Amino acid sequence: MNPSLVRWAQYGAIVLIAAFAFGLVILSGPTPAAHALPEYAERSGEPCATCHVSPGGGGPRTLRGLLWAARGRPDQVPVLPNVLIAPGVTNGLELYDVACSACHGQKGEGLFGATLADTALRESKVRSNVLRGRERSGMPAFEGQFTEEQLDVLVNYVAGVASGQIEPPPDTYPLPPGRLTCGSDSAPAACGGN
Repeated sequence: MNPSLVRWAQYGAIVLIAAFAFGLVILSGPTPAAHALPEYAERSGEPCATCHVSPGGGGPRTLRGLLWAARGRPDQVPVLPNVLIAPGVTNGLELYDVACSACHGQKGEGLFGATLADTALRESKVRSNVLRGRERSGMPAFEGQFTEEQLDVLVNYVAGVASGQIEPPPDTYPLPPGRLTCGSDSAPAACGGN
């Protein structure tokens, strides 16, 4: 058989497969986004941060949230016994970054969650809140998600930040803050056409 015909046939097959795959993607429509709905939190009795990476809800789900959705969104969010949130991590700052900073801020300044820095929280209160959560404020319980060593290190770190004995990490954002240079007297072309 003519080698150029074979190449054209292979090329045609590739184009057909690509067109078919593209058609499947277009016909299947957009992937539905994960949304945190208040009725789910109310029905399950869990804060949005139990199922969603973002403590405010919506967006990517945690392992528990994925399992909950896969099981058809039952009334109770499944517990993942013996599944650690940060396997092998033993540094207090790193544990805080993994489990706490999304709600409480990088420096304990408070975002969705309460401010921790300079609040004089005692270790016993921190430990209790981490293990049991704080349902009314939306903090999920982390019982069983840390080893005892990790829990001790995390509690020590948070209590240290709360007492002022541990200095939160410095800002590490790699870019300088943006500066707005367009004003009402600027030419539209120089300001992105707006």
